[in-house]
Amino acid sequence: MSELVVKGVRKTYGSLVALDDFSATFRPGEIHAILGENGAGKSTLVSILSGFVTPDQGGVSLGSRDLPLGQPTRVRQLGVSMVHQHFALVPAMTVEENFALDRLWSSKGLLNLSELAGPALELAERLDWAVEPKARVADLPVGVRQRVEILKALVGNAPVIILDEPTAVLSAEEVEDLFRVLRSLRDEGKVVLLIAHKLDEVLSVADRFTVLRRGKWITTADRGDVTKEQLVQWMIGDQLNIEPAGRKLGENVVCALRKVKANDETGVLRLTVDDLEVRAGEIFGIGGVDGNGQKELAEVLVGITAPVAGTREGDPSVAYIPQDRQREGLVLDLSIVDNISFERTSLVGFAIDNPKARRRLATELIERYSIKVSEAEGPVKSLSGGNQQKVVVARELNTKRDLIVAVNPTRGLDFRAAAFVHSSLLAAREAGSAVVLITADLDELRELSDRVGFLSGGGLKLGGDASAMLEGH
Repeated sequence: MSELVVKGVRKTYGSLVALDDFSATFRPGEIHAILGENGAGKSTLVSILSGFVTPDQGGVSLGSRDLPLGQPTRVRQLGVSMVHQHFALVPAMTVEENFALDRLWSSKGLLNLSELAGPALELAERLDWAVEPKARVADLPVGVRQRVEILKALVGNAPVIILDEPTAVLSAEEVEDLFRVLRSLRDEGKVVLLIAHKLDEVLSVADRFTVLRRGKWITTADRGDVTKEQLVQWMIGDQLNIEPAGRKLGENVVCALRKVKANDETGVLRLTVDDLEVRAGEIFGIGGVDGNGQKELAEVLVGITAPVAGTREGDPSVAYIPQDRQREGLVLDLSIVDNISFERTSLVGFAIDNPKARRRLATELIERYSIKVSEAEGPVKSLSGGNQQKVVVARELNTKRDLIVAVNPTRGLDFRAAAFVHSSLLAAREAGSAVVLITADLDELRELSDRVGFLSGGGLKLGGDASAMLEGH
């Protein structure tokens, strides 16, 4: 197997320097974690390595061959496979068709859909990851789409596997399943590059770490030579202090679901809730493996989806951080200013009419949430995934609402940004908002929740005190 070598890569977007003279060597037979805050240059780096972005200068080689940067299909043919943070799936096609499509370039002769998709489906079965081959990707929850994206990249015999935030919406069990596969790939001599923000996860699986800060290489270190605290220091350049959360239960019911049943977009029953009350001044945490009714529960609570049975009681003002920022939280072709100043009233969205007021609000929120932008009037799709998430969070949490529904709100955020979101949710709770936190991250549930429930098979199991119910999970 061959080394993947990066030499003097630089990439700018206008005045923003995304990567500045970055060089590194990624060795076969190791899992190499690339760490840094949102906007540090991680996604730009792996987009260059996989051929999707052409650097302004510098190059990349795999063994003795220079990779043709800017040509993703050719780079894939030469042995670089990637799990994208924002899924590279064709929404209108089925799971099976997406698996097959990814292997067409290596196929010869007559095409057989089942044969082309077979290896990915076999891997799904080995991992016990539920994916329906005939399901249309557009109809899948974001967590299931994440499984499909990972499976698509892991089959085949690519010597280099790059994973950009693969665990963001996976359950703890799914993460360990994935890490078991990554260790197996490492033992086969492959180069495995992993971008992740959860340091406890990467410390459990990575052999080496490279840290980026503001587009620059900071250090590369072996697992045995670093601590979590050292990684934090290298990533942010200063200390991060997070105050422990206080706990207080609310009393006034802001929204309630009674005997509710809800279907997904295809008309299949996905959610059953006997009785759920969400109170002012509390954070109600809901856990579970994605694809068990999370999207339907969030949309019923917000009022986007009407239940097919039962009732939603209450008429609260609502803030909504959806599970899929690109499809449900942003208008990608509009500017950062437009997206961050977009307001929600009932089910209708509208932008603030005064351009100066929009710009003033955007500037304030960009600074408060440390959103890294080169130009606020530029399209929001030009931002990194973490900074796109910050735009959604900043917009939705800027104004006090009776009810906040947040689905995986820290997906793709570094720990400093995640801590800021956590403190914002806690502040909203203290200000009297009812907060429903739907997340696959048990640590997030433990840290923030006053009460918890779990979704399984579309049914919601309610609990009381969070610490008591989470014991043993």
